[in-house]
Amino acid sequence: MKKIILSAAIVLSVSAVSFAQHENHTTTNPAPAPAPAATAVKTDGPVMKFDKEEYNFGAIKQGDKVEYAFEFVNTGKEPLIIAEAHGSCGCTVPEWPKQPLKKGEKGVIKVTFNSAGKQGMQDKTVTITSNATDSPKVLHVKGNVEVPVVSPAATPEAPKN
Repeated sequence: MKKIILSAAIVLSVSAVSFAQHENHTTTNPAPAPAPAATAVKTDGPVMKFDKEEYNFGAIKQGDKVEYAFEFVNTGKEPLIIAEAHGSCGCTVPEWPKQPLKKGEKGVIKVTFNSAGKQGMQDKTVTITSNATDSPKVLHVKGNVEVPVVSPAATPEAPKN
């Protein structure tokens, strides 16, 4: 019986010391510093204002290419510089103006989607990185790629022995 009481006393004292050390550690350390405030959004910089940010090409046959020109204007107060535009995959290729666009100037992001090897509903994106206040901007090209149905009569027959 003495062994049980002695074991219980040791466990309680070790627990108490551990708890006290943990409590002391948390009260002596200052609270973590608050996260720095988000950088202020620049409101007088360039702004890309698009006519449309999504183009639905409907239904096309597998292997067809679709092109669309996303038109935009710089409605901001400073020149707009597009650093990069990239598609979500190799089948979606953008072309963009490389020169700065002044306030009020219009531009076009031409996107080509190649449906080779694709099937079903597609939602491909083009991400545009620029010095605009709302960068990055994401454009969508959507639609359905239909796979041609091969009729049994069109497949060659196996030779008969």
